[in-house]
Amino acid sequence: MKTNEKQIHEPLFHIVKREPLPIYKSMAIRVIAVAAALLLCSLLSVFLVGANPFDFLKTLFEGTFGSARRLWKFSKDLSVLLCISLAVTPAFRMRFWNIGAEGQTLVGALAAVAVAFYLGKSLPNWLLLILMLLAAVVAGGVFGVLPAIFKAKWNTNETLFTLMMNYVASGLVSYFLVIWTPSGSSVLGALSVGHLPVVLHEYLLLIIIVLILTALMYIYLHYTKQGYEISVVGESENTARYIGIKVGKVIIRTMIVSGAICGLAGFLIVGALDHSITLTTVGGLGFTAIMVSWLAKFNPLIMIGTSAFVAFLQQGSAQISTNLNIDSSFPDMIVGIALFFIIGCEFFIGYQLKFRKSSTQGGKKA
Repeated sequence: MKTNEKQIHEPLFHIVKREPLPIYKSMAIRVIAVAAALLLCSLLSVFLVGANPFDFLKTLFEGTFGSARRLWKFSKDLSVLLCISLAVTPAFRMRFWNIGAEGQTLVGALAAVAVAFYLGKSLPNWLLLILMLLAAVVAGGVFGVLPAIFKAKWNTNETLFTLMMNYVASGLVSYFLVIWTPSGSSVLGALSVGHLPVVLHEYLLLIIIVLILTALMYIYLHYTKQGYEISVVGESENTARYIGIKVGKVIIRTMIVSGAICGLAGFLIVGALDHSITLTTVGGLGFTAIMVSWLAKFNPLIMIGTSAFVAFLQQGSAQISTNLNIDSSFPDMIVGIALFFIIGCEFFIGYQLKFRKSSTQGGKKA
């Protein structure tokens, strides 16, 4: 009989779930991640245009907070992004992956513009605004509920369905722009009707509406029966069915709410900001909102902070692009790098790496 020593080969490391960290530690990790991202971006500016890293950081903050006008613009961008983020949150808490917020917002804006275009000269402004709001909410709700019905009845893939609906919305906008612009330019000028009233500042009413919506969404998700049902369905559909929740009904109802709020965002963009519509009216915010909602763990109050962070990066980096004469894609690169670092730090907050320990096991061989 012969005894051999045999090395056990294990993976170099494996990933295990970490015990919940104290709030100060998790926040410290996030702050470090953001600082590291900004440091990397400042170094990139050195290599790209030979800019001083301190000038980079200074311009980043001045681009957002350097004047009252910039601060108002920051608040406006934050509010629009926050509104769309609130819209996708109920669906995502339910684990319904609504990737169609871009199209739902765009079709809401289209409906609002259509009402203003056809009825603007025959109705008083207050009534016109009510009809624009109703049309936008209904249009967004329809675009939200269609994928929900197919999911509830035939278990279709909601990610693909909602994504494809974005292209349908773009096609509808292109079609109506051709009809509304006989010259063939497909550029609809700013409408002279259907403007939301100005309260102290042109953006203030928009900001107030979104803040009220944020509070209402928080109450809806945390203190109502429907919010409870959304959470249960998100945790386990089987559990939800076991305790008597009608899962299909919850899916359809929640996506009506999600689409309707996207429609509201479209109405606000038209009534308070653009007073017109193009294919780029939403400008990708429907996709950015998904990241904003996820970073906030689907909590509407925390979403104010994540929306502010993303808006700060976008506006500040746009100012850097202008001042330092860097390509216009540079702001997107800065936002991408920052989000990459934040996503990475979220992983390490929730999980840790366990490296293997060398061990031996005796084996007998005849």
